[in-house]
This record gives sequence, structure tokens and C-alpha cells, in this order.
Amino acid sequence: MVVDDNPANLRLLEGMLREHGYDVRSFPRGRLALAAAENRPPDLILLDINMPEMNGYEVCERLKSTPSVADIPVIFLSALNAAEDKVKAFRSGSIDYIPKPFQVEEVEARVEIHLKLRRAQQAEHELLERTLRGAVGTLWELVRLTSPVLASRSDSIRDIVRWITQRMEIKDPWQYDLAATLCLMGCLALPEEVFERGYGGEDLRLEEDEMFRAHPETTARLLTKIPRLEAVAEMIRRQLHSEAERSVLAQSELGARMLQLALELDRRIYRGVALKSALVQVRLLRRFDSRLLDALEGYSPTQAGFDMRRLPIRELCTGMVLEQDVLSTEGNLLVLKEGTVLNETWIERLRNFARSRGAQELVNVRVPRFDGPRKI
Repeated sequence: MVVDDNPANLRLLEGMLREHGYDVRSFPRGRLALAAAENRPPDLILLDINMPEMNGYEVCERLKSTPSVADIPVIFLSALNAAEDKVKAFRSGSIDYIPKPFQVEEVEARVEIHLKLRRAQQAEHELLERTLRGAVGTLWELVRLTSPVLASRSDSIRDIVRWITQRMEIKDPWQYDLAATLCLMGCLALPEEVFERGYGGEDLRLEEDEMFRAHPETTARLLTKIPRLEAVAEMIRRQLHSEAERSVLAQSELGARMLQLALELDRRIYRGVALKSALVQVRLLRRFDSRLLDALEGYSPTQAGFDMRRLPIRELCTGMVLEQDVLSTEGNLLVLKEGTVLNETWIERLRNFARSRGAQELVNVRVPRFDGPRKI
């Protein structure tokens, strides 16, 4: 994108760049360029400084304050060559400064360099995103592999948080979603019966209660080792704070308060309290942010039904749920527990047992029947 109020400069730059194979859009005014950039972001912007209505500094500052276009590199082209002008240009967010009258060869070289840098940064960003998704996916798979109960509760908590973020129209809610997905991961270190009693609100012995209350810190400690998950770790670390501690949470710590509410609601559902009654009970506690409570109005879990099937191991598919324990043919070895959500690893385990040590030939499973997306 080229932005300059001088028609001759626009024609020269546009012609020169097109000759080198670039797709070029030209604008004589900053406001027009801003609207076009937000609608279809360019890879690079060449920007004049002295323009009517809105000068180049203002255009650049507006770009950098708009998340959807903030990472677009900006090169200033200007006849202002004083040191303070160049400093102001860089402070407004530009990455380079070409003085007028410019040399065509210099413009070509700098455009090529900055486009190569941008492509390298984009490739690195995509690699980091894939790495992050892979690491998180592995952690979530660990939860599913180890404890069907934990996986089920995590799904429920994530469902509640997603409802809240959608109703509050929170943009880019991936951190909240991730915190909800992994908030119980530290419970993998607990004996299963301790988790089930603690999560269900039953009395625990002192040492058991200490173990249960330590699980958010365990999860946070694991997540802080993964780059870009520091904020997610902090949300999880604060999810079991006492009422007094909740009162001092800053407004910015929305994720922690969202988790606290989702956990409070889900623990009631886990104890068998009807959803409508659980929502009323949570509101009556009078310790949660009214915005979050209002966002929960009308909440209903994701609608998914199941068909009961009795299938041979060779016909099992990912997503099916075991309806009962799977034992070896001798009946003295537990292969997989009731409630396990089958994935490729668990199906392979069943097939290997069937081949090597013997396992039930027919397995009772629940086959998901998704009833369609809910409406909000």
C-alpha cells in the first residue's frame, strides 16, 4: 500500500513496484488508507508524512493502536529530514525512513528487505502457534488418557467458560478457553478418590484437603514452562482463592474470576444438583462478578446425545465412550475403565490386548450423536 497526497509520487511508486511483481494499492489520503487496510491488510505500507486531514504520524499511530493491523510494517517517505522528524517517525511505529527525493533503487531494496523480514516473522509465528497447539493438545490428551472423570469435568468447565465469553462478546478468547480446558490438570497427581470427594464437596482429611487445594499451583507450574501461557497459568493459579482473596482480585484478572464461577457451578452439577437450581445457588452466594452472572443467564450445556452399541473392538472409533470396564479374557486385569473416551491410543491398546493377552471381544460403548450447535 502506498499513501501519498502527491499524484506524481503515487504514479511513480505504483509503476515501479508493479514492475517488480507487487500488487499495489494507492491512496491520496490517510483516512482512506486506514479504512482499506482494516478491510484488507497489506503486507507493507509506504507512507508520506505531510498530508492534509491526517498526517503520516497520525496514520501510523492509528494503525499501531488497532490490533488487526498493528503488525503491518510501515516505511515513511518524507522530505522532512531533520533528526527530530525521523525520531518522531520511529516513535509513531514505523520500521524505516526513506528521505525524499528518493532513489528508486533504494525504495526497491528496502521494500524487498522488509517483506522478507515480514515473511520470516510470519513463518516463525506460525511455527510457534503450531508448537503451542501441539503442546497443549498433548497435555489435554494426557488428561483424557489418565482420567475419564477429569476429562468429563474439564469439558463441562470449558463449556461454561465458552458460553460466558460468547455472551460477553470477548474477542480472541483463546486464553480463557485454554485455562478452562487445563484447569484441573494438576488433579492428575491426586488419588482418584480424593479428587472425586474433594470436587464433590465431601469432607477430606487435613492432608487430603492440602493435596486437593494444591492442584492449581501444580498446573500453573507446568504451564509457566510453555512460552505465551504465563497469563493462562496465572488464571489457573487463582481459581481456588478464598472469598477474602477474591475480593482483592484486580478487574483485569477476568479469567481467574471466570474460572472460579465455572468451577463453582460445575461442582454443584457434579453433585447432582439440577442446572437451574445450581445457577440460582451460585447467584445467591453474592461473591461473583454480576457481569459474569448475567452472562450465564440462559446457559445450557452443549447438546450431544448418545446411542448405546455393543461393538467388536475392530469397529471402535475415536469419540466413543466405554459404558463399562474392559477386562482381559481371564477377568483379572483391567484394560480400560468405564467412562474412558476412546482415542487412537486407547483403541490401539484394546487391539493389542486382544491380540496378545486376550480381551473381551464385544465392548459396550456410547456413540456420540451430536444434535447440532446450540444458539446463543
